[in-house]
Amino acid sequence: MIAGKFAYNRAIRVDDPGSWLFVSGHEARGDDGRIAHRGDMAGQLALTVKRLDETVTESGMTMADIVQIRIVTTDLTECKKHYGVLLDELARRECRPTSLLAQVDALSDPDMLVEIEAVAVQGKRA
Repeated sequence: MIAGKFAYNRAIRVDDPGSWLFVSGHEARGDDGRIAHRGDMAGQLALTVKRLDETVTESGMTMADIVQIRIVTTDLTECKKHYGVLLDELARRECRPTSLLAQVDALSDPDMLVEIEAVAVQGKRA
């Protein structure tokens, strides 16, 4: 737990699931389609969540429907240093998913520091 926020849920049970949404990895792309906030983990985390929110909203769901996220970064130490940015962005959107945080050697664009994918489910939660 960081500053009174939960980093994740250990588990989420969905009874009677209605709609499922599997969201591909999102990154911090600006309106021009290029990676924004190069070298700025906090900036990339915030913009990545914004892009994820846009996709989920376009599907007719909300960030509160997200039950799982996977956060992949090229720099785990830097990501953890700015993890509060991610928690703030998720909390502001009432999103408390299960999660995974992992480091990889590289992402698809050398300017990417972080990528987030998600699963959303609309249904009754226990």
